[in-house]
Amino acid sequence: MNHPSDHHQHSRAAAADTADALTDAWERLSTAQTADLAAVATRRRAELAKALAQFTTALRAFQRTVDTAVRVLADRHLAAMYEAGATTAATTLGTTFTWTSSHQHALRSLSADTYTDLLRHSQQTVRRAGQFHRAVRAAARRQTPTALTGRTALQAAKTFADQLAAAHPLDRIIYRSGARMPVRAGAEAATLARTAVAYNAGTLAVAREHGIRIVEVFDGYDCGWTSHPDPDKATRTLRTVEDAAQWPISHPRCTRTFGLRPDVD
Repeated sequence: MNHPSDHHQHSRAAAADTADALTDAWERLSTAQTADLAAVATRRRAELAKALAQFTTALRAFQRTVDTAVRVLADRHLAAMYEAGATTAATTLGTTFTWTSSHQHALRSLSADTYTDLLRHSQQTVRRAGQFHRAVRAAARRQTPTALTGRTALQAAKTFADQLAAAHPLDRIIYRSGARMPVRAGAEAATLARTAVAYNAGTLAVAREHGIRIVEVFDGYDCGWTSHPDPDKATRTLRTVEDAAQWPISHPRCTRTFGLRPDVD
């Protein structure tokens, strides 16, 4: 039984498309923040007012761009990966894949979950951006509309700008654990994981449709079943469809797929 591998190319393409869009959105927002911080450091109110207005525009554009990128992933790329997995599975059984109502329902659930999960990270960024914006506006109100008043004032302003940057980082994806990851790496990892899950969901849905209870696992040689270091190594083992659905992948960038085994009861 062959290990289906061409879907990895499609998955990487989807990840690259989504990562490009999300990285661009985050970088534009981070650039707008940098302009605000520069204005804070120089203590020029006119420049700060202009930078604040540009930041507001950038934040709105960020929300639109991220929403569009995630919708394209959820509505287009996941459907393609689900269909690829289901088609490959059906072909091994000598039949064809058809979008029945059960498959459509499974895809809708998968897409909705993906949309909610990926938007969570952007919403956290929006909250941090809002906090940053309010802090800068408050600082602008406290400043007097006078020229620079010497090195001490500039040093204090620069220190405050550095504190704002540290307190409200907008150039990283921050996870619940507190871990920080560059936007492109985080977007690629999340997209690869979601497309891999979609491909395997299609495979397992066909297995259920035809009453097949056992699948064979194809995975990295050293990959564990529930996590990469799990001593229960996954590849070439036989698992129930229920177990496979619980662990369609074991870690980000996981290459796991399943082959149907109708010959095993």
